[in-house]
Amino acid sequence: MKDARHPVAPSAGSSGHERWSAEAGPRDVATLIIPPDAQRDRRFEIACRFVVARKAGAGDPAWHSLRSDVDGALEWSRQVPTENPGSTDSLDYRFRRTVPSGQPLRITAKTAVRGAERHELLIEAEED
Repeated sequence: MKDARHPVAPSAGSSGHERWSAEAGPRDVATLIIPPDAQRDRRFEIACRFVVARKAGAGDPAWHSLRSDVDGALEWSRQVPTENPGSTDSLDYRFRRTVPSGQPLRITAKTAVRGAERHELLIEAEED
């Protein structure tokens, strides 16, 4: 399992664009910090994914929530019922962000559960 506090170094796709990710596994918080580029502005498509499973015998209500913060400010937050007994359920959020030259970008995904267990928490950023 990758340490969510230390993002994976960028990889260049076929187009040479940056890709960053932070995987927290079953932990409740993941943080991805994209360091600044002194030469240019960049635009990223960012995806936050939280996967859970309803606990056997969990009473109602069972739910899971995901909050995405960008540079310390709330970007998005949602709490939903945990469905699909015997399988997994997820919350996903995608958005774009322009990062000015010389500025870092910090994305934090925070989760909470009731009657569910965490399976995966992932943040990915791909340059447009």
